Amino acid sequence: MESMSLPQRERISIEAFYKMRETSDQLLEYIDGFVYMSPSPSTKHQRISMRLSSTLFAFLQGKPCEVFSAPFDVELHRDEITENKVVIPDLSVICDKTGLTDQKYVGVPTVIIEILSSSNQSHDLVTKLNLYMQYGVKEYWIVNPISDGILIYKLNDNGEYELDILQATGTASSSVLHGFSVSLSDLFA
Repeated sequence: MESMSLPQRERISIEAFYKMRETSDQLLEYIDGFVYMSPSPSTKHQRISMRLSSTLFAFLQGKPCEVFSAPFDVELHRDEITENKVVIPDLSVICDKTGLTDQKYVGVPTVIIEILSSSNQSHDLVTKLNLYMQYGVKEYWIVNPISDGILIYKLNDNGEYELDILQATGTASSSVLHGFSVSLSDLFA
């Protein structure tokens, strides 16, 4: 997503966030009481998103998991964490469908993919990385269209991320979605 900014400086409740969403056509996320907004993604971002989405969609046909692309709300929820967060990942792979509603998903996606832009790097590389690890997202891919690389964070048995770095060529493979892989040269073509 092209730009991330804080529209307000004071923390608000999740209820106030949902009221704000009712009167806004912006893409808004809610993390730790703050609202982040992002404008429309770039052309390259959209191409990468569509390639990944269609590849995942085809791969997941007949399997229990399903891919959802932005804009689609994910209200991160775990019983042991009291405050829910609302994010809009570029792509979410959801295998536990019990949290799906008509408007959003409440729970923890199995895989989340975010596509960087120059203005949201710290949000995806720091804020969301820590958030997704805390909530137990098993695999978090950060796709960088600027460097034609992918960072793949895989949750280990200690609940911490281990990192695989892929640049320009080669194949990105999921350790959670067994058999899913994507060629970097095709993805960034």
